[in-house]
Amino acid sequence: MKLQGKTALVTGAASGIGEATAKIFAAEGARVAVTDVDGDRAEMVAARLREEGGDAVSFRLDVRREEEWEAIISEVVGRWDRLDVLVASAGISFARPVGEMSLEEWRHVHSVNLDGAFLGIKHAVRVMKSQGGGGSIVLVGSASGIKASGGAAAYCSSKAGLRLLAKATALECAADRIRVNTVVPGGVKTPMWEGMPFFEDLKREHGEAGAWKAIAVGTPLGRLAEPAEVAAGILFLSSDDAACVTGADLVIDGGYTA
Repeated sequence: MKLQGKTALVTGAASGIGEATAKIFAAEGARVAVTDVDGDRAEMVAARLREEGGDAVSFRLDVRREEEWEAIISEVVGRWDRLDVLVASAGISFARPVGEMSLEEWRHVHSVNLDGAFLGIKHAVRVMKSQGGGGSIVLVGSASGIKASGGAAAYCSSKAGLRLLAKATALECAADRIRVNTVVPGGVKTPMWEGMPFFEDLKREHGEAGAWKAIAVGTPLGRLAEPAEVAAGILFLSSDDAACVTGADLVIDGGYTA
């Protein structure tokens, strides 16, 4: 029970890494606020956690909206008296060459992936400091923030920005014992891939199993990570096992960036 007695808020928790994180947090004793822009799906996840004996509540959260962050964190603290862990997992994928990308598209990717994390950090840090200090913030980055991919400049730059946002905030918050780290997955088997047009092309050519294998072709371990494997890393960074870890990148990418 590595998070017994702690309160956690997870964004992007309706699916993928966020959902897996909410699940492992609840299993490890945390009270979990399950948030996502898909409020109905977030409630389905929270309901399942409650059925399994966890303490969970859901909120619809558009991470780009500061007023929503303020309201939801206020509700979480009002319900459970504190906030100990923030996991910023909400994010979108996007690929378009720079010369063909509109400014609106560029800003949209950064508003979700980077601005959303900034707003969460801003308001979580305020609460954690008001509690007397202590806490953990984990940002879900990407190997694309370390190793660039042609045609994905917006996504790569947003994820690279997350890494330095975490490090700068870690330095600011160290005196208050608030740790800020980034988990850096490579390819992860999540629904996000299935929404990409090229995935349908791969399925038509290779079948579903072959499509997943084709995506992992550049990964030395030869496969994508499962969401639960990334969630295990997030659990470590969120728990007291990582009490002396801050400003760090935990890379879980099957050797992709080696």
